[in-house]
Amino acid sequence: MAEEGISRRKLLIAGGATVVVGTAALAYREELSRLWWQVPGVDRQRTDGEVDQPGAEWIAASRSNLRYADRPDDYRIDRIVVHVTEGSFDTAVRVFRDPMHAAAAHYVIRAKDGHVTQMARELDVAYHAGNREYNERSIGIEHEGFVDRPSSFTKVMYESSARLAADICARYEIPVDRKHIIGHDEVPRATHTDPGRHWDWDRYMKLVRAAAEKQKA
Repeated sequence: MAEEGISRRKLLIAGGATVVVGTAALAYREELSRLWWQVPGVDRQRTDGEVDQPGAEWIAASRSNLRYADRPDDYRIDRIVVHVTEGSFDTAVRVFRDPMHAAAAHYVIRAKDGHVTQMARELDVAYHAGNREYNERSIGIEHEGFVDRPSSFTKVMYESSARLAADICARYEIPVDRKHIIGHDEVPRATHTDPGRHWDWDRYMKLVRAAAEKQKA
């Protein structure tokens, strides 16, 4: 009877330990799920000031607004997401550098001259789309302007953005079409309305295709 009692006690202790460990593991997995955006990717060697787009100016976004990764090795890049800042170029750059903003795009394009500023490396996941999967698979391009002011979408900005988009498509073999170059408002579960009804998609895509053809020539 003594041996039987000891066995039962050991069994109860072991069973209780299993329950505790299992519960702890479940809680740990749930915590990781909630904190997915804080998990770093592969820290590939980076050089300060290095850009992916020739001619772009580098101004780093806050690390809190992006996640280090190793794209396209860990996440396939197959989308470009077009954004409109709903504010000035300087404001967009400032808020993307603010760690409390919790968002940033890879590029910001200035309206008056088409100047391109890169704020996140293309290999990294920037928080721009409001959708985890789309953040991981896309590159975000912000355009200085307002969705209700078509005049803010300047000729030089369209042309500059089109060249950038064509180069990105070439780098990652992204088809130059509206399935793969989309607006923020077309991202599933998106809450934003940019680039809005005044963004001239026909004009923009024509420019992107022309830039892509020029690359091939």
